Amino acid sequence: MFLPSLLRPAVLAGFAAVCLPLGASAQDDPADEKTTSLGKQYESIVNVECSALRVDYRTPWNAATPSGGTGTAFLIGPNLFLTNAHVISDASRIVLKKVGDSTPHRARVKFVAHDCDLALLELDPPAPAFLKAVPLSISTEIPKLDTTVKVVGYPIGGERISVTRGVVSRVDYQEFSHSGVDQHLAIQIDAAINPGNSGGPVLQGTKVVGVAFQGYSGDVAQNTGYMIPTPVIRRFLKDVEDGSYDHYGELAIQHYPLLNPAQRKALQLPDNDRGVMLTAVDSTGTCGGILKVGDVLLELDGYPVDSTGSIDIDGEQTEMAEVVERKFVGDSLKLKVWRDRQEQEFEVKLKVFPAYLMQAHQYEKQPEYLVHAGLVFQPLDHELMTAFNLTSLRTRYYYEYYAQDEIYKDLPEVVVLTSILPDAINTWVRDYAGQVVESINGVKIKSLKDAAAALAKPPEGSHVVIQFAGEGRPVALEKGLIAPAHERILRKYGVASDRYLAP
Repeated sequence: MFLPSLLRPAVLAGFAAVCLPLGASAQDDPADEKTTSLGKQYESIVNVECSALRVDYRTPWNAATPSGGTGTAFLIGPNLFLTNAHVISDASRIVLKKVGDSTPHRARVKFVAHDCDLALLELDPPAPAFLKAVPLSISTEIPKLDTTVKVVGYPIGGERISVTRGVVSRVDYQEFSHSGVDQHLAIQIDAAINPGNSGGPVLQGTKVVGVAFQGYSGDVAQNTGYMIPTPVIRRFLKDVEDGSYDHYGELAIQHYPLLNPAQRKALQLPDNDRGVMLTAVDSTGTCGGILKVGDVLLELDGYPVDSTGSIDIDGEQTEMAEVVERKFVGDSLKLKVWRDRQEQEFEVKLKVFPAYLMQAHQYEKQPEYLVHAGLVFQPLDHELMTAFNLTSLRTRYYYEYYAQDEIYKDLPEVVVLTSILPDAINTWVRDYAGQVVESINGVKIKSLKDAAAALAKPPEGSHVVIQFAGEGRPVALEKGLIAPAHERILRKYGVASDRYLAP
């Protein structure tokens, strides 16, 4: 959601598990079904082995580096397995293994949603060994506080399926660490954390009430893990019914609480502890041109909004964003606001707001780049910031405020000179590394394709002139020296291709 950023804790996906011998049974909770063997109850829960290819943004022309990991998935329909997106991100090969069958079965990603960390897998081709498994049923309920759940999966420490129990200790909005920017409803349970449980089902009775996905690592907190609850799961499954994933719609607003009695009195608001004031409304977002800064949001689709931004759904207090979470792109929402000392009603249609993805982790994406006379240009995003640890305050401004200050309207891509492959032609350019490119030969640069086109066109004068944002001094490269230097640099540094521009 388009909300003020939160401090991101270090996370390690997966839940701690207490391994039980295959065929053993765990103690029953009051809400559990009668005890059955694990072999029967959990035959739909499989181990996921993923081989992945990770790209290096510092040398984007090099081949990706192989890596891999394991997780858990479970059958929810004919040849459909639900797991976490982070289990299969950047996958080059996925295999599934089930209890009692050590044969690896090839699988492929059918749908993936990185914003809510969920994915659907299917066996390719379908395997007879899986045909007799009974799909697990997904509950329509959110487990209540202080009730017990079971987490099932294949964590580190052994090769067999394992089970652990935990108590639901909190239902709250959390940042999903996989994307790093998205916040959704999450349920905290008091289970320790181990990699490998990611993607496994969290059960209450015979129903799935969540998917294990993340928790605190190190000494930040003890016995604190999170699961993705059924509203998020069901929304994902509903979204992909038409054959594609459309992502979440966003209100694209920011707000702050109205707890100050004097402020409420100055606005002539009723003394009913309702409403939050809007501090930002993106002009291209869902509410653009309809709501405005200074409006007080009183109701969202009929749900009263209290002065902290919370609503009551089914007797539970939660963030007002939950109303939006349960809808889809193109759906309508009715808004009631306080404007000009009176209530007014509006209706909006949900849109996606892709500008916030500037700060999101990227997956299944080949990094774009352009090399020219040893100067390496790349579009700015989270992976680039992390790889190069860019410290320029001006560059960080473009990154941090890209959505909030609507920089994307003028710059669909922010192009940065990320590094220099040293050569005699670029000796004096090193100090410009990490700066935002403003223009090349007088042409304003709004994307990496613009930069490629501008550099391909011979300049009118004797030099190629590159201007950087906020810098009075441009970089000038002698036109006649560029071609031989370019070829020399590519050979010297083993750069097979001087560019990759996404289609």
